[in-house]
Amino acid sequence: MPDLDRLLRAGSRYVQDDVTYIVEPHPLGALTLPTGQLAAFDPGVTDEEDEPFSIALAPGAYPVTAWVAVLEKEEREWQRRVAALQLVVRDEPVASWELALVDSDDPGQLEDGEFFGYGVDTGAGAFADLSVSQILARWDSEDFEEVFDADEFPETPVPGHFGEVIDEDSGANLIMVESGWGDGYYPTYVGRTESGEPACFVTDFLVVP
Repeated sequence: MPDLDRLLRAGSRYVQDDVTYIVEPHPLGALTLPTGQLAAFDPGVTDEEDEPFSIALAPGAYPVTAWVAVLEKEEREWQRRVAALQLVVRDEPVASWELALVDSDDPGQLEDGEFFGYGVDTGAGAFADLSVSQILARWDSEDFEEVFDADEFPETPVPGHFGEVIDEDSGANLIMVESGWGDGYYPTYVGRTESGEPACFVTDFLVVP
Protein backbone atom coordinates (compact mmCIF):
# COMPACT_ATOMS: atom_id res chain seq x y z
CA MET A 1 0.00 0.00 0.00
CA PRO A 2 1.51 3.37 -0.99
CA ASP A 3 1.96 6.09 1.62
CA LEU A 4 -1.00 8.15 0.47
CA ASP A 5 -1.12 10.22 3.66
CA ARG A 6 2.31 11.58 2.78
CA LEU A 7 1.38 12.15 -0.86
CA LEU A 8 -1.79 14.08 0.03
CA ARG A 9 0.03 16.76 1.96
CA ALA A 10 0.65 20.23 0.58
CA GLY A 11 4.35 20.94 0.31
CA SER A 12 5.47 17.32 0.48
CA ARG A 13 8.91 17.01 -1.10
CA TYR A 14 10.52 14.00 -2.73
CA VAL A 15 13.96 13.82 -4.30
CA GLN A 16 15.05 11.33 -6.94
CA ASP A 17 18.33 11.71 -8.81
CA ASP A 18 18.57 15.42 -9.65
CA VAL A 19 14.81 16.10 -9.57
CA THR A 20 12.81 17.48 -6.64
CA TYR A 21 9.07 16.76 -6.55
CA ILE A 22 6.95 19.30 -4.64
CA VAL A 23 3.25 18.49 -4.18
CA GLU A 24 0.56 21.16 -4.60
CA PRO A 25 -3.21 20.71 -4.05
CA HIS A 26 -5.57 22.34 -6.57
CA PRO A 27 -9.34 22.25 -5.95
CA LEU A 28 -11.24 21.45 -9.15
CA GLY A 29 -14.81 22.04 -7.99
CA ALA A 30 -17.61 19.60 -7.22
CA LEU A 31 -18.42 16.34 -8.97
CA THR A 32 -22.15 15.68 -9.27
CA LEU A 33 -23.16 12.05 -8.78
CA PRO A 34 -26.88 11.75 -9.56
CA THR A 35 -26.86 7.97 -9.01
CA GLY A 36 -24.14 7.83 -6.35
CA GLN A 37 -22.24 5.31 -8.47
CA LEU A 38 -18.69 6.65 -8.64
CA ALA A 39 -16.50 5.50 -11.52
CA ALA A 40 -12.88 6.21 -12.48
CA PHE A 41 -11.75 5.82 -16.08
CA ASP A 42 -10.06 7.19 -19.17
CA PRO A 43 -12.80 9.23 -20.91
CA GLY A 44 -11.41 8.27 -24.29
CA VAL A 45 -11.81 4.51 -23.82
CA THR A 46 -15.12 4.09 -22.01
CA ASP A 47 -17.29 1.02 -22.41
CA GLU A 48 -20.99 0.57 -21.62
CA GLU A 49 -19.96 -2.38 -19.46
CA ASP A 50 -17.71 -0.22 -17.24
CA GLU A 51 -18.41 -0.77 -13.56
CA PRO A 52 -18.67 1.68 -10.66
CA PHE A 53 -16.83 1.15 -7.41
CA SER A 54 -18.55 -1.31 -5.10
CA ILE A 55 -18.97 1.37 -2.42
CA ALA A 56 -22.10 3.32 -3.33
CA LEU A 57 -22.35 6.94 -2.24
CA ALA A 58 -25.38 9.09 -1.52
CA PRO A 59 -26.36 11.02 -4.64
CA GLY A 60 -25.01 14.54 -4.42
CA ALA A 61 -21.99 16.73 -5.14
CA TYR A 62 -18.49 15.96 -3.84
CA PRO A 63 -15.37 18.17 -3.94
CA VAL A 64 -12.47 17.03 -6.10
CA THR A 65 -8.82 18.01 -5.74
CA ALA A 66 -5.86 17.40 -8.06
CA TRP A 67 -2.56 16.82 -6.30
CA VAL A 68 0.08 18.12 -8.70
CA ALA A 69 3.76 17.28 -8.46
CA VAL A 70 5.90 20.25 -9.53
CA LEU A 71 9.20 18.83 -10.76
CA GLU A 72 12.21 21.07 -10.25
CA LYS A 73 15.70 20.85 -11.69
CA GLU A 74 18.44 23.22 -10.57
CA GLU A 75 15.84 25.04 -8.42
CA ARG A 76 13.65 25.84 -11.44
CA GLU A 77 10.30 24.36 -12.43
CA TRP A 78 10.92 21.75 -15.09
CA GLN A 79 7.48 20.24 -15.59
CA ARG A 80 4.21 19.41 -13.84
CA ARG A 81 2.55 16.04 -13.43
CA VAL A 82 -0.75 15.18 -11.78
CA ALA A 83 0.22 12.81 -8.99
CA ALA A 84 -3.27 12.02 -7.70
CA LEU A 85 -6.95 12.84 -8.12
CA GLN A 86 -9.00 12.91 -4.91
CA LEU A 87 -12.75 12.94 -4.32
CA VAL A 88 -13.74 13.81 -0.74
CA VAL A 89 -16.79 12.05 0.68
CA ARG A 90 -16.55 13.44 4.21
CA ASP A 91 -14.07 15.87 5.72
CA GLU A 92 -12.67 13.53 8.36
CA PRO A 93 -9.20 12.05 8.91
CA VAL A 94 -8.36 8.83 7.08
CA ALA A 95 -7.55 6.00 9.47
CA SER A 96 -6.88 3.29 6.87
CA TRP A 97 -6.52 2.78 3.13
CA GLU A 98 -7.64 -0.06 0.87
CA LEU A 99 -8.00 -0.66 -2.86
CA ALA A 100 -11.26 0.66 -4.28
CA LEU A 101 -12.81 -2.34 -6.04
CA VAL A 102 -15.58 -2.96 -8.54
CA ASP A 103 -17.86 -5.96 -8.13
CA SER A 104 -15.95 -8.10 -10.65
CA ASP A 105 -12.59 -7.64 -8.86
CA ASP A 106 -11.34 -10.61 -6.86
CA PRO A 107 -8.64 -9.53 -4.38
CA GLY A 108 -7.62 -13.17 -3.99
CA GLN A 109 -6.15 -13.04 -7.50
CA LEU A 110 -3.60 -10.36 -6.62
CA GLU A 111 0.03 -11.17 -5.94
CA ASP A 112 2.15 -8.98 -3.65
CA GLY A 113 2.61 -5.56 -5.21
CA GLU A 114 -0.23 -6.00 -7.72
CA PHE A 115 -3.40 -3.92 -7.83
CA PHE A 116 -6.66 -3.45 -9.68
CA GLY A 117 -7.18 -0.19 -11.53
CA TYR A 118 -8.12 1.22 -14.91
CA GLY A 119 -6.20 1.47 -18.13
CA VAL A 120 -5.33 4.78 -19.76
CA ASP A 121 -4.74 4.99 -23.52
CA THR A 122 -5.36 8.69 -24.17
CA GLY A 123 -3.26 10.21 -21.40
CA ALA A 124 -6.18 11.20 -19.18
CA GLY A 125 -7.96 10.00 -16.07
CA ALA A 126 -11.27 11.09 -14.57
CA PHE A 127 -13.91 10.71 -11.91
CA ALA A 128 -17.59 10.77 -12.86
CA ASP A 129 -20.93 9.17 -12.19
CA LEU A 130 -21.33 5.82 -13.95
CA SER A 131 -24.06 7.40 -16.07
CA VAL A 132 -21.43 9.70 -17.60
CA SER A 133 -19.23 6.75 -18.57
CA GLN A 134 -22.21 5.12 -20.27
CA ILE A 135 -23.00 8.30 -22.19
CA LEU A 136 -19.40 8.71 -23.38
CA ALA A 137 -19.33 5.08 -24.49
CA ARG A 138 -22.12 5.88 -26.97
CA TRP A 139 -20.42 8.95 -28.44
CA ASP A 140 -18.77 8.87 -31.83
CA SER A 141 -15.58 10.72 -32.81
CA GLU A 142 -17.48 13.87 -33.80
CA ASP A 143 -19.17 14.04 -30.40
CA PHE A 144 -15.78 13.81 -28.71
CA GLU A 145 -14.16 16.42 -30.92
CA GLU A 146 -17.00 18.83 -30.20
CA VAL A 147 -16.53 18.64 -26.42
CA PHE A 148 -12.91 17.57 -25.91
CA ASP A 149 -10.69 20.14 -27.61
CA ALA A 150 -7.12 19.22 -26.68
CA ASP A 151 -5.94 22.74 -27.56
CA GLU A 152 -7.96 24.02 -24.60
CA PHE A 153 -6.45 21.65 -22.02
CA PRO A 154 -4.08 23.64 -19.78
CA GLU A 155 -0.49 22.77 -18.92
CA THR A 156 -0.62 24.74 -15.67
CA PRO A 157 -1.56 24.79 -12.86
CA VAL A 158 -3.23 21.39 -13.41
CA PRO A 159 -2.11 19.62 -16.60
CA GLY A 160 -5.01 18.49 -18.76
CA HIS A 161 -7.71 19.75 -16.41
CA PHE A 162 -11.15 19.55 -17.98
CA GLY A 163 -14.53 19.91 -16.29
CA GLU A 164 -17.78 19.70 -18.20
CA VAL A 165 -21.42 18.78 -17.61
CA ILE A 166 -22.07 15.72 -19.77
CA ASP A 167 -25.72 15.06 -18.90
CA GLU A 168 -27.70 18.31 -18.81
CA ASP A 169 -30.80 16.56 -17.44
CA SER A 170 -29.13 15.21 -14.30
CA GLY A 171 -26.26 17.69 -14.02
CA ALA A 172 -23.73 14.82 -14.06
CA ASN A 173 -20.31 16.18 -14.93
CA LEU A 174 -16.83 14.91 -15.66
CA ILE A 175 -13.65 16.05 -13.91
CA MET A 176 -10.57 15.00 -15.88
CA VAL A 177 -6.81 15.55 -15.59
CA GLU A 178 -3.69 14.43 -17.39
CA SER A 179 -2.76 11.02 -16.00
CA GLY A 180 0.66 11.27 -14.39
CA TRP A 181 3.30 10.29 -16.95
CA GLY A 182 0.59 9.45 -19.51
CA ASP A 183 -0.76 6.07 -20.58
CA GLY A 184 -0.62 3.25 -18.09
CA TYR A 185 -2.65 1.38 -15.49
CA TYR A 186 -3.62 3.23 -12.34
CA PRO A 187 -5.11 2.16 -8.99
CA THR A 188 -7.74 3.96 -6.95
CA TYR A 189 -7.86 3.68 -3.17
CA VAL A 190 -10.58 4.41 -0.65
CA GLY A 191 -9.65 6.02 2.64
CA ARG A 192 -11.81 5.08 5.61
CA THR A 193 -12.47 6.96 8.82
CA GLU A 194 -11.89 5.49 12.27
CA SER A 195 -15.51 4.28 12.23
CA GLY A 196 -15.06 2.61 8.83
CA GLU A 197 -17.00 5.10 6.72
CA PRO A 198 -15.53 6.14 3.34
CA ALA A 199 -13.73 9.49 3.68
CA CYS A 200 -12.31 9.83 0.15
CA PHE A 201 -11.32 8.11 -3.07
CA VAL A 202 -7.85 8.71 -4.51
CA THR A 203 -6.47 7.65 -7.88
CA ASP A 204 -2.68 7.36 -7.64
CA PHE A 205 -0.99 8.20 -10.95
CA LEU A 206 2.30 6.73 -9.73
CA VAL A 207 4.34 9.88 -10.22
CA VAL A 208 6.20 10.57 -7.00
CA PRO A 209 9.08 8.30 -6.01
